[in-house]
Amino acid sequence: MYTTLIEPAALAAHVNDADWVIVDCRHDLVNLAAGRDAYAAGHLPNALFADMEHELSGAKRDASGAFRGRHPLPEKDDFIELLRSWGVNDNTQVVAYDAHGGMYAARLWWMLRWIGHEAVAVLDGGLPAWQSAGQPVITDAPSAPARGTIAAREPLVTTVDVNTVLHNVEHGGRQVVDARAPDRFRGENETIDPVGGHIPGAKNRFFKDNLQADGRFKAPEQLKTELDVAVGDPNNAIMQCGSGVTACHNLLALEVAGMPGAALYPGSWSEWSADAARPVATGAQRA
Repeated sequence: MYTTLIEPAALAAHVNDADWVIVDCRHDLVNLAAGRDAYAAGHLPNALFADMEHELSGAKRDASGAFRGRHPLPEKDDFIELLRSWGVNDNTQVVAYDAHGGMYAARLWWMLRWIGHEAVAVLDGGLPAWQSAGQPVITDAPSAPARGTIAAREPLVTTVDVNTVLHNVEHGGRQVVDARAPDRFRGENETIDPVGGHIPGAKNRFFKDNLQADGRFKAPEQLKTELDVAVGDPNNAIMQCGSGVTACHNLLALEVAGMPGAALYPGSWSEWSADAARPVATGAQRA
């Protein structure tokens, strides 16, 4: 069972296995059609496609009309139904990949852990690593899978809501870690959300710092050394980003480093900054 990362050679040995499901998670935050277009142009054999906007996210507003962020989590029942349509069973090994160093694949990895499914991994290095290893890319659509029977179990991960984060800002106790690029963290060059800055007290761990130059994850020992500085005790940390997607990359890096236990704030900056009553900090993080 693979629970964090998988190498291209290991995945290649199982692309035709009935109890393995491969999912293409490519996406673009600006061009929302880019992921599906890229999938149509070429994908791993037997890979299915996951739509970040409509399948890996839920309604952007709650029943009261309050904004929940750009990529709030879907209802668990809806996610379970999606997994069953992909043919996922309780014993299925799921592998997620993208072409962005795991930027989007880590979201699906985390979501499967959210419903208690441990056998899920991200293809280390994604599509570029797959192709560099001489593995094939095809354009044929996979055959419709037999309906799966996966059921939700006890979650392997935890979440916090905006009220918990606000309480933490006011009273302290937990370290918030922001996965966005340093300039966006500082409140500069914000092009996605209407307000620039970060949650007061947060530290910045840019998710791309988890990767080597070739797009693969750094070694566990190096990740642990680096993440210790930003995260400290993972059981006392809250991970966030712009909309709850790249924070999952930091959560995956923590697992690779042997540092489980951090919580995800799914609404992240997009939800936090939508209410002018919530405090905003700018500039570099404090030591």
